[in-house]
Amino acid sequence: MHLPIVTQCFKAYDIRGQVPAQLNEDIAYRIGRALVIESQGKTFVVGQDMRLESPSLAAALMRGITEAGADVIDIGLCGTEEVYFATGHYKVDGGVMITASHNPKGYNGMKLVKAESRPISGDTGLDAIRLRVDQGDLGSIASKVGEIRQAFDKAAYIDHLLTYVDASALKPLKILADPGNGAAGPVLQALIARLPLQWVLINEAPDGHFPNGVPNPLLPENRELTRQALRNNQCDMGLAWDGDFDRCFFFDADGRFIEGYYLVGLLAEMLLKQHPGSKIIHDPRLTWNTIEQVEQAGGIAVQSKTGHAFIKERMREEDAVYGGEMSAHHYFRDFAYCDSGMIPWLLVSALMTTTGKTLAQLVDERIAAYPCTGEINYRVANVGATLDKIRAHYAPNALKVDETDGVSMSFRTWRFNVRGSNTEPLLRLNIEARGTAEHLHSLLAEVEALIEVAP
Repeated sequence: MHLPIVTQCFKAYDIRGQVPAQLNEDIAYRIGRALVIESQGKTFVVGQDMRLESPSLAAALMRGITEAGADVIDIGLCGTEEVYFATGHYKVDGGVMITASHNPKGYNGMKLVKAESRPISGDTGLDAIRLRVDQGDLGSIASKVGEIRQAFDKAAYIDHLLTYVDASALKPLKILADPGNGAAGPVLQALIARLPLQWVLINEAPDGHFPNGVPNPLLPENRELTRQALRNNQCDMGLAWDGDFDRCFFFDADGRFIEGYYLVGLLAEMLLKQHPGSKIIHDPRLTWNTIEQVEQAGGIAVQSKTGHAFIKERMREEDAVYGGEMSAHHYFRDFAYCDSGMIPWLLVSALMTTTGKTLAQLVDERIAAYPCTGEINYRVANVGATLDKIRAHYAPNALKVDETDGVSMSFRTWRFNVRGSNTEPLLRLNIEARGTAEHLHSLLAEVEALIEVAP
């Protein structure tokens, strides 16, 4: 029996915290033991990102799993989607990815899945694991300790990625790729060898010291290196990823950052050509463009609450061919309903090839039809009170009020979604409009007047 502890690293959908204060080798070891007890699984995949603490956390986790009597397939340095793929490919009972994704240096975490890469979140097992970890209720060491087998070969995963496009038909587009010293570099190198594309790579070496800043292209200040390199090398498209590359971000040939929202409609349209009449899942934050593109392509748009666990569950329920979030998470039925940061750019490259259009030409019309703010975060003293204030101000004139996730309100020429963060005193606002960007700016100023930012 281990002594009780208090963990702060367990979140609603994953495990995340500062190392070693909130997450350390002892906690990782306990998680391994608790995972096996709760799931009764026999074999688990374990992968890790490039963060400095990931190898020691992975070793402790694997020791916990094996001492509980289960085997481990160690896939080494990888992205989160490689754990998703390997869990299905090896037909094992679950998988764990050691990563803190885009969090600052000094943080680390874990993403857990069951068989078939079904997410383990608070209400599907994560809370039970936390309880065992906190109470030290880890059973006894197994009479037959499990074994660890290394499987670092990415060939099956790369082969699967290449099923989404006809590589031989791709035009030799020139692509600027910026992994941001995250885990995407080795996968890109494997794909480069198999694709007739021209490449300019920057920051491709995985490096947990983050010499060029934490890989998080959602932060505008983190885009400049990508943008400059793209322009200097006159590339057709720019790509960047977060640390565990489950999100992919696009830049057009002029270096303009393309909001993930517009990629959802574009990818939905592509997949509906291959799978006519299929369902497409989207989140509630920005919707008008996605719904219009899906319906025009003959598909059925289905709204789901934001968050990977909700999207994946809804995709399985609906047997949706694709799901997309404006935050640049893209989910595919043929990828175990999971998100991938590699499949989206492969599909866009194929679309640029078949249409002869640039990325700008593919999205400009949609951006003009439905300009959006992107997600804006405000630190406020009281999230609930601020939401109530906005609701009271706008509800009387709203054509539609939807509380699937926070509050969404629709009017004749615009709509907004505002919601609180699960983990911080933050208010997250998204606005989209029919018409001009100038109209959008005035609407943003109007909503912002109701938000009291905390000092």
